[in-house]
Amino acid sequence: MAAAGLWTTSPAWAQFRVEIAGVGATQIPVAIGRFKGEEGVPQPIASIVIADLQRCGLFKTLDASADKLDETSRPVLTDWRGKGADALLAGSILPLADGRFDIRYRLWDAARNKDLGVQSLVVPAADLRLAAHRIADDIYEKLTGDKGAFATRIAYVAKTGRRYVLWVADSDGKGERDALTSNEPIISPAWSPDGGKLAYVSFEGGKAKVMSQELTTGRRRVLASFKGTNSAPAWSPDGKQMAVTLSRDGGSQLFVMGIDGDNVRRLTQSGGIDTEAAWSADGSTVYFVSDRGGSPQIYKTPLSGGSAQRVTFNGPYNISPALSPDGRWMTFIGQVNGGYKVHLMELASGAVRVLTDTRDDESPSFAPNSKQIIYATRNQGRDVLMTTSLDGRIKASLATPQADVREPVWGPDIVGAKR
Repeated sequence: MAAAGLWTTSPAWAQFRVEIAGVGATQIPVAIGRFKGEEGVPQPIASIVIADLQRCGLFKTLDASADKLDETSRPVLTDWRGKGADALLAGSILPLADGRFDIRYRLWDAARNKDLGVQSLVVPAADLRLAAHRIADDIYEKLTGDKGAFATRIAYVAKTGRRYVLWVADSDGKGERDALTSNEPIISPAWSPDGGKLAYVSFEGGKAKVMSQELTTGRRRVLASFKGTNSAPAWSPDGKQMAVTLSRDGGSQLFVMGIDGDNVRRLTQSGGIDTEAAWSADGSTVYFVSDRGGSPQIYKTPLSGGSAQRVTFNGPYNISPALSPDGRWMTFIGQVNGGYKVHLMELASGAVRVLTDTRDDESPSFAPNSKQIIYATRNQGRDVLMTTSLDGRIKASLATPQADVREPVWGPDIVGAKR
């Protein structure tokens, strides 16, 4: 289904129309109106909050703008319950003399006839979108009991003509900033656990090198530039090590090294190609792709060393593993009837389900709250970034440039991280 447009009386509001497919098993109805004083503010706060809640599929929204509520109002919650709302959000925005904005909002739980209290955020204009995402996270957590992931970032690579751009954007695909532009390919972006750096593979100078880049300063450094290929960087969960694929000893194998490129040691020993490392949530195990059995499948090996164990057995071709931060799940790309689709495995049981009905999926990555997966695919003839719920019911396309978009990766949940 397509979600209804959001207050389409002006282009600024209409641009936040959210296209989602599917309906969740249960949706929480939340009534939200424009914040008092929002006219003339550089970002439409309420509209961004609504788009976030709709995109995750757990909420449906009701327009409360006509009631002109703010955080000081005292609505009769039984009346709102009668209108079909389980919750109600209202707020105000006040420009301050120093150029910042004071955003105040109150959430009511109409289903339980409970006032959940007032919150306040004072932010510069540049952080208005972030503030809106944080409000959506607050609503998500108070109404579901789980942490939200709206105030997080994604990274992906776009190609337009001969130009490659490494983009960093808000979790909804908007507010994008280019971290790197190059005339040579950029592949395999990976977030550091603190959200301050991206590792990636650059082909500048005609050779594949693993690079690390600070996002606030743009400072870059070479982490791996050994003889042969250097590819597929993956940070350890504690941020102290990195797994990479190197062919310096002949044949592509997994290596682990310090984040300064020191203390390099070989992790796998096989006659095949071992690549695409992904760390378990506790950092004790490295999952990877290998063709040692004749076709690409996913294996795992202890970080301390030892024999590798095969993990995937369904289908002839399984690649691109990613582990959920909560340690429960693995997502990957598997071949089904000649197409490539996002799969989900429950690690405890080994049970696998297919989440998508497209055929050209790639690069799945978990949200930091482990509740959604982002991936790249082709949909209706164009390259897009999509998110899916873990049951595959809710899918949403993200706003991205009209370009060849590839290799999305969802950043960590870093409260107060510099953006």
